[in-house]
Amino acid sequence: MSPFPPSRPRRALATAAAALLLLTACQSGPAVSSADETTAVDDGTTITMWTRSPTATFSQTLVDAYNASHKNKVELTVFPADSYQQKVGTAAGAKQLPDILAADVVYAPNYAAKGVYLDLTARVDTLPFKGKLAPAHMETATHEGKVFGVPHDIDLSAVFYNKVLFSRAGLDPENPPTTLEGLYEAAKKIDALGDVDGYFYGGACPGCMLFTTWPMIWAAGDTVLDEKGTAATFDNESATDVYAMMRRMYAEGIVPTSAKNESGPTWTQLFGEGKIGIQPMGATALQGMKEGPGLQIGVAPIPGPKGGRSSFVGGDVLGISSNSTKAAAAWDFISWTLSEDAQVEVLAKNKNITVRSDLADNKYAKQDHRLRIFNLLAGEGQTPISVNFGKTFNDTNGPWTAAVTDALFGTQDVGATLKQHNGTITESLASGG
Repeated sequence: MSPFPPSRPRRALATAAAALLLLTACQSGPAVSSADETTAVDDGTTITMWTRSPTATFSQTLVDAYNASHKNKVELTVFPADSYQQKVGTAAGAKQLPDILAADVVYAPNYAAKGVYLDLTARVDTLPFKGKLAPAHMETATHEGKVFGVPHDIDLSAVFYNKVLFSRAGLDPENPPTTLEGLYEAAKKIDALGDVDGYFYGGACPGCMLFTTWPMIWAAGDTVLDEKGTAATFDNESATDVYAMMRRMYAEGIVPTSAKNESGPTWTQLFGEGKIGIQPMGATALQGMKEGPGLQIGVAPIPGPKGGRSSFVGGDVLGISSNSTKAAAAWDFISWTLSEDAQVEVLAKNKNITVRSDLADNKYAKQDHRLRIFNLLAGEGQTPISVNFGKTFNDTNGPWTAAVTDALFGTQDVGATLKQHNGTITESLASGG
């Protein structure tokens, strides 16, 4: 998962309460495969696969490369992001899931627990690089010690900054700030140029805000959720410092007024036009931005108020559905997507992040220092786990939206605001879905 609206950079987490309830009703528990079923077969079998629209291009690139080099053929079907969870829930109940299913990482725990995915533990154990797979994705796809999925694609949050504006403002374009206070000071100097703004965020996009501000809290050593994902912990000093700084930049005009109503679809547009100095966003945004005389993109880890660094690691996991009768062929495709050939010559070549830490320093990453930073952050960032994540944090009518709106644009003390909303967020997280 990356909690973006359904466009790149991406991606929306559709409110999943109905789908999750359906999965609970239709699936009795984790699906289990025989421990000796580890063979990968490439014998001309046709394999079906589903993915969400935001991941369509990424998935199709892998499918095309596999189909061109293997006897097996993968048939990819893409569904709109806002209806994907319901589609999966309905298909799971009717035992009509495809052979291979991609899923937003934050929903992987539910899929594993409810029997949507086949147990892949024995198969993953055959991979010599299993310990190098993106840890955040592997954690979300593991249930009661068994592995039900592997990383498919990774998007993660990082600080993007315009080196051209850094130079104009007298800042060192090769040494971006390493504290939140430093980001503020740099943004203030850039804003003083007059024809641009120093900083930007999507103030009306709950997913965008958590994707870019939670790492600031993590970098300080604090948390936003408890370990079970059933209670919020925003009533801490680090969170107060982070949202107080976001509010301060807006109040001082360093962040343009349009940020207050930016709901996501165009939240990276101004930066891409060279009009913003600093903006945390998703790594995949790099692929779609055209650099030129007014825009030279630098990237850096997201810092905490006083230092440290972190990232929100989102994206998708890939697993074999519990009703598939072609598991060996499906595993041939899935295991190939994790191979060095696929990760480097198909994905890294196209500026994508590798899901394997042992390939982070690949030849394409060496050619672009920004990719090296992304690859390193993939192993250092966090992915919050909660069954009720979507309805709590990505629903525009949910409790997180109210909390972040009041924290950024309200008049009450930020610390008191977060403490007040912490209870309603916890109530949503702890509810039955």
